[in-house]
Amino acid sequence: MARFLYILLAILLFGVLIAIHEFGHFITAKLLGVKVNEFAIGMGPALWQSRKGKNEPWDNEGETLYSLRLFPVGGYCAMEGEDEDTGDPRAFSRQKGWKKVVILCAGSFMNFLLGLAIAVVLFLGVTQARVPVITQFAGEFEHQGTDGLMVGDRITEVDGHGIWLYADVQNYLARNDGQGVDLVVERDGERVVLKDFPMSRYKYEFEGNLYQGFGLIFGQVEDLSIPARIGQGFAQTLDFVRMVWMSLGDLVTGRVAVSELSGVIGVVDVVSEVGANSATAALGVQNVFYFMALIAVNLAVMNMLPIPALDGGRIFFVLLNGLIYAVARRRIPEKYEGYVHAGAFVVLLALMAVVALHDVWNIFA
Repeated sequence: MARFLYILLAILLFGVLIAIHEFGHFITAKLLGVKVNEFAIGMGPALWQSRKGKNEPWDNEGETLYSLRLFPVGGYCAMEGEDEDTGDPRAFSRQKGWKKVVILCAGSFMNFLLGLAIAVVLFLGVTQARVPVITQFAGEFEHQGTDGLMVGDRITEVDGHGIWLYADVQNYLARNDGQGVDLVVERDGERVVLKDFPMSRYKYEFEGNLYQGFGLIFGQVEDLSIPARIGQGFAQTLDFVRMVWMSLGDLVTGRVAVSELSGVIGVVDVVSEVGANSATAALGVQNVFYFMALIAVNLAVMNMLPIPALDGGRIFFVLLNGLIYAVARRRIPEKYEGYVHAGAFVVLLALMAVVALHDVWNIFA
């Protein structure tokens, strides 16, 4: 029963992520004078529909249909002339380039803002945090001393990645290929650089327990003021951005196989499992919201990739059209751009279907 409730919560939150993305497009389109034909919350058959009258300051003669639809899994903002020139001077296709870019970026910005808000709220409840300061070494650690690591060293960079949270140390060291890692530590107020520092995992015993790791012990905990908690929320959100970029890099380089991709079904399954396996219901809800903050940032970054059918792909065409017009006083016809986006959308749907089937197979296999 608990697992089912977490599945419902995860699905609902997914719907919120998509709806707030579309709201970003909607509100900026309205503010910039672009005609919006429909703004919908949810998908599928309409449960409620209404056209606001001309007394509403954000509408124009009730031109926009507002609807609440059956399935709470997203929403959409249908602007006039998104993929072709309809002749309406307020159509999206007739707007200046900067307006198009602002409207297209607004959806991802809202997702990022939501992820940030969730992370900050979660960290407001954290009164203490472990810090990346070495307090001890495992007995087998061989690289102590002034030319290596010392107790009291605060790790500030691993392989060029800034260490903003304690968890960053483990995340970036875990990517070590065994050939050495570039470390930057703060020691007695000075910056110490350790190039190609030998770090490898091994089994060691600490306080009666057996571990497999790098032999570094981080036992220092600091109290967090409210500003520090907010700062940790910001740092976690930026960490999410780095995680997404690293995942994309791993996918391109082959470090992560395409078969390891998960879609909505797989993510909902993982999120619900994490929630259901948490020690308490309150902790389960916190874990679910943590994952949703990560997914919100993931959506924000992924949607900005210059891939046709995504907002990033549309922005690419806006910039490309601007360049072509500056050089040749011509633009790519809207209908041809529409064909490209439509074709890419079909490919994306097919990929999503394949990933969804793979997710279902993994769940029931």
